[in-house]
Amino acid sequence: MTETDLSPSERFAAARIRNRSRNLELFRADLRFDLDPFQFAACDALDQGRSVLVAAPTGAGKTIVAEFAIWLAMRQPSAKVFYTTPMKALSNQKYSELVDVYGESEVGLLTGDTNVNPRARVVVMTTEVLRNMIYADSDLLDDLAWVVLDEVHYLADRFRGAVWEEVILHLPTEVRLVSLSATVSNAEEFGDWLQTVRGDTDVIVSEDRPVPLEQHVLVGAKLIDLFDSSGAAATNRVNPELLRMVGGGSRSEAHGGGHRGRRGRGGFPERRGPRTEKLHREHIARMLDERMLLPAIFFVFSRNGCDQGVRQVVRSGISLTTAQERNEIRETAEYHCRTLLDEDLAVLGYWEWLEGLERGVAAHHAGLLPAFKEVVEDLFQRKLLKVVFATETLALGVNMPARTVVLEKLEKFNGEARVPITPGEYTQITGRAGRRGIDVEGHSVIQWTDGLEPQAVASLASRRTYPLNSSFKPTYNMAVNLIEQFGRQRTREVLETSFAQFQADRAVVDLARKVRSQQESLDGYREAMQCHLGDFTEYAALRRELSDLERTNVPGGREASHGARQERQAAITAVRRQLQRHPCHACPDREAHARWSERWYKLKRGHDKLVQQIRSRTGAVATTFDRVTDVLLQLGYLVDAGDGEATVAAGGRRLQRIYGERDLLVAECLEAGVWKDLTPAQLAAMAATIVYQPRREDAPGTEHALPRGAFRPALDETLTIWSRLDDIERDARLAGSLPPTPAMAVGMFRWAAGSPLDDVLRTLDLPAGDFVRWSKQVIDLLDQIRNAGDEDLAQTARRATDAVRRGIVAYAAV
Repeated sequence: MTETDLSPSERFAAARIRNRSRNLELFRADLRFDLDPFQFAACDALDQGRSVLVAAPTGAGKTIVAEFAIWLAMRQPSAKVFYTTPMKALSNQKYSELVDVYGESEVGLLTGDTNVNPRARVVVMTTEVLRNMIYADSDLLDDLAWVVLDEVHYLADRFRGAVWEEVILHLPTEVRLVSLSATVSNAEEFGDWLQTVRGDTDVIVSEDRPVPLEQHVLVGAKLIDLFDSSGAAATNRVNPELLRMVGGGSRSEAHGGGHRGRRGRGGFPERRGPRTEKLHREHIARMLDERMLLPAIFFVFSRNGCDQGVRQVVRSGISLTTAQERNEIRETAEYHCRTLLDEDLAVLGYWEWLEGLERGVAAHHAGLLPAFKEVVEDLFQRKLLKVVFATETLALGVNMPARTVVLEKLEKFNGEARVPITPGEYTQITGRAGRRGIDVEGHSVIQWTDGLEPQAVASLASRRTYPLNSSFKPTYNMAVNLIEQFGRQRTREVLETSFAQFQADRAVVDLARKVRSQQESLDGYREAMQCHLGDFTEYAALRRELSDLERTNVPGGREASHGARQERQAAITAVRRQLQRHPCHACPDREAHARWSERWYKLKRGHDKLVQQIRSRTGAVATTFDRVTDVLLQLGYLVDAGDGEATVAAGGRRLQRIYGERDLLVAECLEAGVWKDLTPAQLAAMAATIVYQPRREDAPGTEHALPRGAFRPALDETLTIWSRLDDIERDARLAGSLPPTPAMAVGMFRWAAGSPLDDVLRTLDLPAGDFVRWSKQVIDLLDQIRNAGDEDLAQTARRATDAVRRGIVAYAAV
């Protein structure tokens, strides 16, 4: 529609917006495309000096809003922008993009192990880095005008989500936020909270995919639509052809039982129908190639499955690339891996990996070496890779859209059991399908497996619920940092403004509404059971007491003592006499009153539970903070200053510099000098013991070969301190923690002592990518020990860091 098609009033409104948004018009003039309505609305809000929350599907173009905020800041003399991301890979990618636009002199990068131009006007960083800056009151916060919180829905992550809330709560009030989120079903609720704690915030929601999604099911070797595409069909009606092919409805439906049938694998209703032979991965790749549906991402919910997929396609002899593409692939791989040692290449499986790349096939998962992962991402974005087997972490990671996504299963292992993927996870995964500006439509393919039920699959694929729920909880480090800045009482008030408490309070509103409704029913029941002869509530209590006693005194019961049975029989006789003597016992309407009394009693029990829920939720975050503070006071990290206030002691200042789930344990070990006699390699092994968390029960176990000398007594003392802290926490009604595990200590000790990579990986039985990831966390903790420990331990920590940061670990930190 052109402006001439608008009414006079619409043209006037458009002109008024243009005059008001001069900056936005200038920004739009330099774009190669026009802004979508949600992009325009968000940028217009920024131009008016407001913060924004933008919730839109993957690939919809949310980052253009962040780019406009940067553009606005760069037009001011000294304004700065921090661009935060949840992952280092995303930070590195965004840094490269911004350098291309503004040049190296204007852009910095801070990711914990990378420090590039931190005083630049635009600095890209992980969210944890910004949180640490705020607590340290860093001068880098001077002149900060905008903060971009990319992937802000990570706030729901149960391990790291609290960091986002800490940043939002504690940034200077004059800083405006650009919060970018995937499509969530409660964006308005989150926006209401942002409005409460940050001031003027516009919520911009778009549910329109930039590229339409066509959803298919692969039954055997036949690819058919999941939904009925006939014009007369309902929007989400299952394709009748699919129902015919897989044997129709569920077993329960066949017997008229609704949805109460048996559950099949993945939690979906089990169905009756012919067995379906699954098509092998290499055949699926060939079929997608023939149908022009590549590039594709196969989402496989296990690392081993991803690696197997590559091997299967390579073994089949398929090649999805041209000779020119193979040359480009080889050059790219050699360039990214140029710093790897020749003797490590075979250990890392370089040659097999390169063969897969040259055929257009690769894996992408957390166990992959970072250098390899960078190559895969680079090649896929350049359309040189055609098939990638990936875990679901890719759905939340770097920008790698495909024409097609394939889901081999609709269930995954969550660390404890196999569970169905959620509608939110399905939305995230299929969000990768369809490349904006390249594809007319994206495609998702669900590979059919026996045990699925068509309607349940269609329900999963048609729902778009992805609620954002807070995972915020006060930590020891958070407590000492906030008390240092605001004092105990003010900190308590600040924490009561967290999104966690905001959501709890909203839930309390709903519970309170239910309580009021129940109270009306209780009053009605009480009136109906009124007896003119006496207190029927008292009489009903005697009836229940008698019933309970009789139930626990049945012949042949588990009570072995003859004397105890006689005692209970005497109690029954006594209560029965009380009952018969009660005035209400003679009432002619006694049984009618009793029925109302029983209804009242059952409702009252549920009512009391709701009231208790309300009490537990109101002030829940502040209550946890009080318990954390009590522990810190007991251990001497805080000092009671009277009137409910506390000051930070010397040990507390050390704790301020220690981040992570075991912050208090590390601080206690430093306070007790437990690690002072360790060598650099032993300290690296101890750091690995603190940070390492096994993924599975069969995680590497080499405790029998632990380093000798000072390490073993230091480990025993560390575990003793952990046990003492665990008791203190449980006494304070705080959740305890799992004991540290030395499962990675031997491998890290050998690595820090100079052992070759193949020996270390063989000792640990870990993929190279996992080893690098844990090594980075070891380095991070060693840096904290260096900053928080005494001078001698700081020197040891520095040497330990240098010993760990070598070979593939050093390359991964670049």
